[in-house]
Amino acid sequence: MHQEEFIEVALGEKKADLVLKNAKIVNVLTEEIYESDVAIVKGRIAGVEREYHGEKEIDLKGAYLTPGFIDGHVHIESSMMLPHRFAQAVVPAGTTTVIIDPHEIANVLGLHGITFMHEATRDLPLRVYTMLPSCVPATPFETSGFELNSYDLSVLIDRDWVLGLAEMMNFPGVIHRDKNVMAKIDLALKNKKRVDGHAPKVSGKDLCAYIASGITSDHECTDPQQAIEKLRQGMYIMVREGTAAKDLDALMPILLHDNNRKIIFVTDDRHPEDLKIHINGMVQRAVDNRVNPIKAIQMASLNTAEYFKIQDLGAIAPGYRADFNVFENLQEFTKPKMVFKGGEVVAENGELTNSLENMEIPATRGSVNVGWLEDNCFQIQAKGDKVKAIEIIPHQLITKETVAKVNVENGLAESNVEDDVLKICVVERHRASGNVGKGFIKGFGIKQGAIASTVAHDSHNMIIIGTNDKDMYLAQKELVKSQGGRIVIKDGEVLAKLPLPIAGLMSDKDYEYVTSQSEALNVAAKEIGCKVDDPFMTMGFVSLPVIPELKITDKGVFSTKTFDFIDIFDVE
Repeated sequence: MHQEEFIEVALGEKKADLVLKNAKIVNVLTEEIYESDVAIVKGRIAGVEREYHGEKEIDLKGAYLTPGFIDGHVHIESSMMLPHRFAQAVVPAGTTTVIIDPHEIANVLGLHGITFMHEATRDLPLRVYTMLPSCVPATPFETSGFELNSYDLSVLIDRDWVLGLAEMMNFPGVIHRDKNVMAKIDLALKNKKRVDGHAPKVSGKDLCAYIASGITSDHECTDPQQAIEKLRQGMYIMVREGTAAKDLDALMPILLHDNNRKIIFVTDDRHPEDLKIHINGMVQRAVDNRVNPIKAIQMASLNTAEYFKIQDLGAIAPGYRADFNVFENLQEFTKPKMVFKGGEVVAENGELTNSLENMEIPATRGSVNVGWLEDNCFQIQAKGDKVKAIEIIPHQLITKETVAKVNVENGLAESNVEDDVLKICVVERHRASGNVGKGFIKGFGIKQGAIASTVAHDSHNMIIIGTNDKDMYLAQKELVKSQGGRIVIKDGEVLAKLPLPIAGLMSDKDYEYVTSQSEALNVAAKEIGCKVDDPFMTMGFVSLPVIPELKITDKGVFSTKTFDFIDIFDVE
C-alpha cells in the first residue's frame, strides 16, 4: 500500500522520486495548457502543482508535456519483428502503450501464440495490452494452425493484461447469431471487457444489430459518412493509418468536428519502414490539417485509454501513470525531445536510452510443416486454354474475377507471361496435409522466376506466384529450410530472402536487418518484372477469402459471389 507515501509527496511533506519542473502541461482532461511542476513517485503522478521537490529533478524550461501516445489496435506481427524490436522503433516516436491483437500468430500457434506475445513484451519500455483474437480461423475455407473457441479464450479473458475481444470480423455470424460467435462476445461482456468491431460498409439496421450485440468500436471506416453513422449509434471510431490501408486523410473532416471524444488513432498493420514515425505522425497530420493540437493529442491518448477502460493512462493528473512526451512546441511532433514510461526516461531525441539487445525470447516450435511435395506438385491438368483468374486492383485488397488465356503444354496449364497470367499456389504449412490450392493471377507483371511468402492472411499458409514450376518449387523448399519468410527466385537462384523463423511471421533479427531485407525483396521483385509497388503485401491478402471477389486458399480458388470454391476452367 503506497497511498500514504503518495499523499505525503502530494502535500510536499516528502520529496518525490522525480520532479519535472517548469513544464507546459497539455491537459487533455480540461483541454487547456498551463505551466506547472509534476511530482512522480513509484512510476505514478502524485501531484501537478508548483514548488515540488524531488530526489531527481529535470527542468523542462517551458517545453510541452503531453501524455504518452497509445496505439489502439495493432498487429505487431505485421512489422515482421519481435515485440522488443517493434518497441525500438515506436517508443522514440512517443508511443508508450499499444493494444495488440495477436490474431496472426494465433492462427499459427493458437493460445501459445497469444501467450508468447505476452511473454515477449515483459520488461519493455512499452506498455502492451492484448485483445484476444475473435476469429481463429477467419473462415472455414482455409486450413489454419488452430481453432480457438470461447472455451479456449476463457483461459485468458480474466488476465489483467487482456482488455477484451479483438475485432469481430465475422459480421454475418453476429447478425445470424452464430452460437460460437455469440459465446465469444458473451465471454468478454460477462468479464466487463470491450469487444472491438470490424464492420466495413455495415449500415442501417444491420449496424444497429451489430452494435446491439455489445460491439463498441470500428476501424474500417473509409469515408466520413460511414464514421458519422457509427458515431451516432454510439461507436468509437478507430481512425486507421497503416501501410496498406490509409484512412486518416479521408476521415479528417470528423477529426475537425467539435465533438471528437470518441475518435482514437490506430495503425493496424504497418511494415517496419513505416514505424519510426508512428502515432505521432497521425497527430502531426491532424494538426497540419487544422485540428486543434490538444484535441489531436487527446485522440492519441485519453480517448483510447477511456475506451479500453484503462483508468490510469492517457492524462497528466494525480494517480495516473507517469507516461509522457516532451515537445518543444505543438506544431512539430515527429521527434519528441524525451519519452517517459513509468517516470523513467526511455527515449531522448529519437533514440532509446537503454539497449534491448539482450532480451530473452520465449521458445516457439517450428511452424512450417509442409507435407512431402514432389517437383510436380504445382502442375495443373488443362481442361482448356481459358481460366477464371484472380485480377488484382492496384492499391486495393479487393480483386476481380476475369477470364484469361493460359498456355497449354503437354496437357498442362502453364503461365502466359506475355499476357501477365501467372500461376499462383497456396501450400498448407501447418498440418502437413499436402493441400495445394492452384490457380492463376493477373496484374503482378512478373516476367521470370517466382516470389513466395509464409505471411498470407489470415491463416498464413505458404503462397507462391511464379512463371514456372521449377522456381516455384525452389521457393517453397527454401522457405521450409528457413521455417518461413519471404523470397524472390530467378532461374534457380535466390535473389533476395528474409527468413521469418518465428511462426513464419517474424524475424529474430534487428530493425535494420528486417528493413534492409524488405527493401532488397522489393528491388529483386522489380528485377524479375513485378510492377506492383508492394508485391508481398498485395500477395499476402490474395489468400483472404472474406474479401471480394476471387481469392485462393490451400483448398482451391474461392469466389465471394457464390461463397464457394470454383473450377477455374468453368468458363462460359
